[in-house]
Parts: sequence; C-alpha cells; structure tokens
Amino acid sequence: MAEGAKFHGIVGAVGAHDVGGNFCDMGYYQKLGEGSNMSIDSLNSMQTSIYGGSVAMSVDNSSVASSDSRTGMLKHPGLRGPVIVSSYSVGNSIFRPGRVSHALSDDALAQALMDSRFPTETLKDYEEWTIDLGKLHIGMPFAQGAFGKLYRGTYNGGDVAIKLLERPEADPEKAQLLEQQFVQEVMMLATLRHSNIVKFVGACRKPMVWCIVTEYAKGGSVRNFLNRRQNRSVPLKLAVKQALDVARGMAYVHGLGFIHRDLKSDNLLISGDKSIKIADFGVARIEVKTEGMTPETGTYRWMAPEVIQHRPYDQKVDVYSFGIVLWELVTGNLPFANMTAVQAAFAVVNKGVRPAIPHDCLPALAEIMTRCWDANPDARPPFTEVVRMLEQVEMEVVNTVRRARFRCCISQPMTLD
Repeated sequence: MAEGAKFHGIVGAVGAHDVGGNFCDMGYYQKLGEGSNMSIDSLNSMQTSIYGGSVAMSVDNSSVASSDSRTGMLKHPGLRGPVIVSSYSVGNSIFRPGRVSHALSDDALAQALMDSRFPTETLKDYEEWTIDLGKLHIGMPFAQGAFGKLYRGTYNGGDVAIKLLERPEADPEKAQLLEQQFVQEVMMLATLRHSNIVKFVGACRKPMVWCIVTEYAKGGSVRNFLNRRQNRSVPLKLAVKQALDVARGMAYVHGLGFIHRDLKSDNLLISGDKSIKIADFGVARIEVKTEGMTPETGTYRWMAPEVIQHRPYDQKVDVYSFGIVLWELVTGNLPFANMTAVQAAFAVVNKGVRPAIPHDCLPALAEIMTRCWDANPDARPPFTEVVRMLEQVEMEVVNTVRRARFRCCISQPMTLD
C-alpha cells in the first residue's frame, strides 16, 4: 500500500456512463467489417483474431462504431492533402516521406501519429516511457470504437498491440475524460510490473492522437479461448493454473492500492506459454476513497452489486468479478448466457442470482466462487487468501491425477515372459 500512496492525487480514470461501457479500453472495440446494428439482447461479446492472435472486443453493454471510421480526423483540416512522415511500415507496405500506402491511405489515426509536422509529446513524470516512433511499425487495424483503433505491429522487432486514441476536438468534455483515461492507463501500466500483468512498452501523445503500446498476447483473450472451445470446460488442471495466474496478478495490483474495476475474461490475455496476463487498466484507479468513484464502471455480467447500485465500493469489487471469471474457467460458459446484460444486473441485485455451479465441480472451487461473489463485500476474501486456497486446490488436482494414473497402471494385466 505504501508504494501506491505516492500516486495519490493522480487523475483517476472516469468510466463511461453507457451502461458500463468504457470508450478507452480494449473491451470497447468492435471487429472491423462488422455493422453497427448490435444490441445487448442479440450479442453479448465478440472476438477477433489476426495472424493467430486476438484482442477481446466486448459489445456487452456498450455502443459500438460501425466499420466506417467515425474519427473526426478523417475530415480534420490538418490532414487534408499529403502527410509528410518519416519512413515507417504499415502492414506489408512502406510509408515514405511525401506519400502514403494505398493500404492505409484513409487511416487518419496512423497518419496523425507518424506525421513529422507535429512534435511527439511526453507525459510528465513518465518521460522514460516515451516510444521512439522510428522503431514502431504499425500493422493493419483489426478493431475500432468511436474514439480509436487497435492495431497489431512491432516495436524494436517485438510483437506489440498498439492502441491509438483520437482527441475529440468537437467535444471538450469527452476530450478531457479521454485524456484522463489515457494518463491513468499509462500510469498504471508503467507502475505494474508482474509476470501476470500485460507488459507495458511505452506511450506518446501528439496534438490529435494518443498512443499506448503493450506486449501482444498471441493466445488472445480467455473469452476468445472459451468461444473457440464452443463453451466446453477447460481442463481442470489448466483452469486452476490460469485462475491462480489471475489471482496472483490481482493480489499484486491490490497490494499497490489499485483497483482494476473491469476484471473479466475479455480482459485476460493468454500468452504463448498459456499463462494469463491481466490487461485493460483504462478504468482502473487508485483506491483513495470510494465515494467519488464512477458508478457502473465495468461490464454488468461481471459487475459487483454495489457498483450496479451506485453504492460506495472498494477493492472487493475485483474479488466479485474474479468469482465470475473462475466460474467461466470451470464451466467454459458465458455468465448469465440466457439473459441480457441488463437482466443479469437486475437479477444479481434484486434476486441474489449467481451463475449455477455444476454438480461435479470440486467443492473447494465451489467454495471459492461463492465466497468471492458474496453479496456482502466484507465477506469476500482478499486475493492473498484466494491465492492460498487455489494453491491447495492445485495440489489436490495434481495428487488426484497421480492417483488416477497409478490406478490405471496397476489395473493393467501383467504379462510374464
């Protein structure tokens, strides 16, 4: 907690008010090429993958942009006519001074970032994290929202995910909120260094566009992984291991005095070794006082009842969300799949409904779930305790597998030469 205290007073993230959506996080983005006629009644979540990787894009509780770019930059007077940039690559094409590739000739965000006519701005106190645009190669965008796009690319030869956010010049209030989110996410990512937290590469600002670069998780999101399995449960040993990864990462986050506020399977990324990386800290904030925190931040299916009800809350909201995530890993299903997000929120708050625990679930895992999603935040265990409980479950699972293998071996008939 002492380390987190030095950040008191930093601008906190301000969540959106469109039923839990957040215009700054990865969960807000929509797959390019999809229409915008989506509703929370007909579509709960969406994923997209590119070159074997994916980034989660939840449209659960969020309004999304169509595939046509809605960024005002496309009509910005500063981007009419040729854009003078230093040489940089986009996709399989090369941008050279004085001209642009046909592939991204209309991508105003990428052009604005690389436009050498505008200086690169650093963040106060985080100057060492300013990216060198000469080392950044932007691939094609694969997701977008109303205020930005997500790209896959490389930085200094390594695979990265690139988030470009546009400053909405026509709406000063939204511009201020977006900048608060940007500053918050950079501060969080630069501070959090843990094997189960997505690695921060760097960031920079230009007058019209802001950029955040992180490591690229080749396995995509947990929700994407579960979707590919067509809602079949994850092998128990892997489910417990991945749950432990999340719990350890969140124990670290909470130990620094932070709250994630949007913990869900869409924001949990799978690295090449199948370990979990917690991502999307755009709505995270420092725990200073709860009265001023933004209500309805996060996504309803994973949202703690006190947040839905606009009551004061603390770090235990993340513990509640973790209980839902653990249930997803054990069952392979989307929580409250037979309800709309709003119906789920109503049921959670007014009827005390929680996802149904399978009859064959390990009792120890069932206990962790029910304790984590208890209606009383004080009854929920801290993540340090969750880690200890899961470590015991992991040992139980390993020992059970060993006993099963032993029984299998001794049941085989012996042959004599």
